[in-house]
Amino acid sequence: MNTLAKLRLHDLAPEQEDFRTAVLEGLTKPHKSLPCKFFYDAVGSALFDRICELPEYYPTRTEIDILTEAAPQIADLAGRGGVLVEYGSGSSMKTRLLLDALAPDVYMPIDISRQHMLGACHTLAQDYPALHLMAVCADYTRPFTLPRVARGGQRRLAFFPGSSIGNFAPLEALRFLKNVAHQLTAGDGLLIGVDLKKDPAILNAAYNDSAGVTAAFNLNLLARCNRELGTNFDLSAFAHRAFYNAAAGRIEMHLDSLRAQTVRLAGQAFEFTAGESIHTENSYKYRPDEFRHLATQAGFEPRQTWADTGELFGVLYLRRR
Repeated sequence: MNTLAKLRLHDLAPEQEDFRTAVLEGLTKPHKSLPCKFFYDAVGSALFDRICELPEYYPTRTEIDILTEAAPQIADLAGRGGVLVEYGSGSSMKTRLLLDALAPDVYMPIDISRQHMLGACHTLAQDYPALHLMAVCADYTRPFTLPRVARGGQRRLAFFPGSSIGNFAPLEALRFLKNVAHQLTAGDGLLIGVDLKKDPAILNAAYNDSAGVTAAFNLNLLARCNRELGTNFDLSAFAHRAFYNAAAGRIEMHLDSLRAQTVRLAGQAFEFTAGESIHTENSYKYRPDEFRHLATQAGFEPRQTWADTGELFGVLYLRRR
């Protein structure tokens, strides 16, 4: 049997934010900013893969270690079989850890990038021939309805790895968690990765690696503007800056203008003063009790928290009330 026959695409026709419009809006703000979701073109995605392997960048390897050790407990809590729903295509290794432990009947990835998601599904279909795949093209940051599943029952485990929840401001994170809760039924689970508050020196090092890969990743956002939109950003006139804002509980990433300069886009001129920044990303960190409180507000019951011995990263199992 052709394993790809078990792959179905449910295209909810999500509206993708126009890159040009987002850049124009961001550069017009009193405090200039660019959405972090535009980091991930082909160059940016390759740079992020390199970031995940850096000695300073602990989240990816730490989460994989936690999931590897906790997989049997996760399977006991969530139950085997059923439907595994993943928000974002995610790391193949993380997904496979759950596929091996839970042996779900159906895997349902959700992503706005149709091509990337289908590519990942084709590989999984070859490696897991008994698995039924239901790919959902949707913007998971907005409310939508999951498709009905004809096999494997309706029990679902939602999976949101990689500390991606940290890119949402707390109120946005609460709204996202409420949307997930609405898509689940009582007794279903959510497994989520959360980057924990820790020594600021560890956080600052993770976003300011000695090899300069994170700096290149940040600057690639301007290079992408030049490539795709015809802007005239001089990358040598901007510098990567990342720091832990303790009051806000987040890492902030910026690109600082090193001199007075003018950037042009779509017939408009945007003036930069020396020292002015473009805010490119926030990454919120939580204490386990802070995140459990947020999850409770969203309609979940925290059931289990796993962390590494250094308490750098946490994985939480939440049950839908």
